[in-house]
Amino acid sequence: MKNLPKLLLLSVLLLTGFTKPDYENLMKLWYDKPAENWEEALPIGNGRLGAMIFGTPQSEHLQLNEETVWAGEPGNNISKGFKEVLPKVRQLIFEGKFKEAQDLTLTRLPRNVPDDINFGMPYQTVGDLWIDFQNIGEIKDYYRDLDIANAVSSVRFKSGNVSYKREFFASAVDQVIAVRLTADKKGKISFTLRTGSAHTNKKIHVENNTLILSGTGESVENKTGRVQFDARFLPVINGGKIIETDSTLRVENANSATLYVSMGTNFKNYKDISGNAAETAKAYLKRINDKSFEKVKKDHVAQYRSFFDRVKLDLGVTDSVKNPTDKRIADFKSGNDPQLVSLYFQFGRYLLISSSQPGTQPANLQGIWNNHLMPPWDSKYTININTEMNYWPAEVTNLPEMAEPLFSMVGDLSETGKEAARVMYGARGWVVHHNTDLWRIAGPVDGAFYGMWPMGGAWLSQHLWYHYLYSGNRKFLENNYPVLKGAAEYYVDVLQTEPSHHWLVVAPSMSPENTHPGGVSMAAGNTMDNQLVFDVFSNLINASAVLNTDKAFADTVRAMRNRLPPMQIGQHSQLQEWLQDWDRVDDRHRHVSHLYGLYPGNQVSPFTSPALFQAAKNSLEYRGDESTGWSMGWKVNLWARLLDGNRAYKLIADQLTPAPVEKAGQHGGTYPNLFDAHPPFQIDGNFGCTAGIAEMLLQSHDGAIYLLPALPDKWPNGSVKGLRARGGFTIDMKWADGKVKEVTVYSQLGGNCRLRVAGELKGKTALKMVNDNTKNPNPFYETADVKEPLISDKATIEKLKLNKTFLYDVETTKGGIYHFSEK
Repeated sequence: MKNLPKLLLLSVLLLTGFTKPDYENLMKLWYDKPAENWEEALPIGNGRLGAMIFGTPQSEHLQLNEETVWAGEPGNNISKGFKEVLPKVRQLIFEGKFKEAQDLTLTRLPRNVPDDINFGMPYQTVGDLWIDFQNIGEIKDYYRDLDIANAVSSVRFKSGNVSYKREFFASAVDQVIAVRLTADKKGKISFTLRTGSAHTNKKIHVENNTLILSGTGESVENKTGRVQFDARFLPVINGGKIIETDSTLRVENANSATLYVSMGTNFKNYKDISGNAAETAKAYLKRINDKSFEKVKKDHVAQYRSFFDRVKLDLGVTDSVKNPTDKRIADFKSGNDPQLVSLYFQFGRYLLISSSQPGTQPANLQGIWNNHLMPPWDSKYTININTEMNYWPAEVTNLPEMAEPLFSMVGDLSETGKEAARVMYGARGWVVHHNTDLWRIAGPVDGAFYGMWPMGGAWLSQHLWYHYLYSGNRKFLENNYPVLKGAAEYYVDVLQTEPSHHWLVVAPSMSPENTHPGGVSMAAGNTMDNQLVFDVFSNLINASAVLNTDKAFADTVRAMRNRLPPMQIGQHSQLQEWLQDWDRVDDRHRHVSHLYGLYPGNQVSPFTSPALFQAAKNSLEYRGDESTGWSMGWKVNLWARLLDGNRAYKLIADQLTPAPVEKAGQHGGTYPNLFDAHPPFQIDGNFGCTAGIAEMLLQSHDGAIYLLPALPDKWPNGSVKGLRARGGFTIDMKWADGKVKEVTVYSQLGGNCRLRVAGELKGKTALKMVNDNTKNPNPFYETADVKEPLISDKATIEKLKLNKTFLYDVETTKGGIYHFSEK
């Protein structure tokens, strides 16, 4: 494509030089050529429906998804006979016979799928829609974009003497995907509408000027495909005519055309598929009968912006913004393009809004965008890091509503997980392992090496407590208390006394997906397990106190928490990954599970546990930087918590490196459409990096709101608006020369607001300077009361040197706004 019309994107680029564009123009991914593959197409979504837009002038392509089109049918996947071997498995582990323990477990949890069980179902594409245009020849002035400030994608080009424009968006208000086709001359919109799907059981037909694709999800493993879907494509034209065939619609000589895409399934919930797919799809189309395209678009943009506009980030702008997004990615490491980081940050928020709305399913491994029947890792919910990472940005980047689907799934799992707890472990409460799906399976998948990790519910339940800490919503906590209690009950029943120190530990388990010197994964008392159980117990104790309930059970939990193993610092001065000092300094494994206590947990603090802080840093150094995309996203957060902004920025630069051509491996990066590469595409890395950028600017997990805790040298000047902190506080701030210049605090709940900042502040409201050892009276800022670590005689822990900071307390009232500036 030639003669790129840069004025279409950056009308502010003047012949005499570069002028900073307005914020909205900066919020665009844009390109000067159509997508040649799926990783170059642009995603739109409304939480339930998703589409990938290719932007080909002669034949537009939309790859389509509906969030409940999965293989299989309702039903759990609990392995039979495991409880009978469980005592022997535990005995073998405590005798140090780890391989024998794993081999025995494999007799009940084999690596290959048994005939009477399943390892979870794949999320599946609906199919494709093509719009084949007539009379479009040679193309010039081509441009396509995704405007994430308005959640609208567009394509523009010229052919002959006609200028064409296309717009695409997925409306959460009207539950349709809308496509608008226009030209600057009358009668120039002519096309054929056709559809297709890779599904085995499908039907394509035309009815009342509507093209219809219907079908059924696939049968996989021991489950029969029973999800029925119905996709309807309705063209509404101005001028011209519509001609039907048995499987296509042809539009001739229209002045403009609007195409509405509606999809429905028979899915109601994880145990009920009694809905009517066709009637659901028809109902959405009927609802927009009397609405103009302009009204549909206006309502869509207003609803979307009610979420997106809550946060703005300005890290500076250079003339790199005049380049297409794919070139900016290619140039990032060697160039100077801070605005690409701002765009990437906001793109993560765009993806969360677009893939997870109240009332929908949670975002899966690919959000809602998937073009396969059997996608990588089934595009399920991998809950030993990936699903949790999807929701790390929700609270801090002011999108708490987008986490509601996750909370709903955790509620479902607290029901299906009761069967797993009872049948597999003889325990009360609920448990899930390292994967789940649309049907809320709770049993292990992928055999003993990967699947024997009974900690998925422990991690997922943290998000319920985080939401309470950020919102202060007592009613939410009350409604979800049974889920928190059930998670704690499970560990009360299954914790075992290990023989060496008589600590209470989870056995069997593993440090996710990693191998220890025994040549297997299975072990007891792994550091991440201990940290997770500590948090499950702490959440129960604190929730019980807030709600004034279950005092006796809380006392039991408190006594058991006191018997959990302390964290340990091993011979390499590292935070040990296992109960034994097994870590290798050359271990580059993608999972850094033992650092959960550093992030997203709050059990490692530079102020109260400096030795653990140093040990965690050493562990992260040993692990290295470059890895899978999601692993690098996690490491951005970890280095931010380690107060090292330059190292966190280095990980962002590694992330914003063009993704490899190979669709497998351990070297991640970013695709041209800003999707994260594992590789292949996984959306968790996008969300992880967005959360990490926020974490570099604001932290509230360690007793105070820390402003600019990990600001890199690359961002000396900037501003952010709308980040959220625990206790119902929202923060705006500006900085220059690396120092906070202005900060505004919005208090939703009232109470003490403690600020930690590198420089002194002043304001009209009284600022009380306090010492580090002064407890914050705000209950939302309770710090973790962790044990002193056990330290190997071979370890060398350097004295921690921290930059000087000031702590200020500000007494706030509900709804109050407080302004401060550099002193």
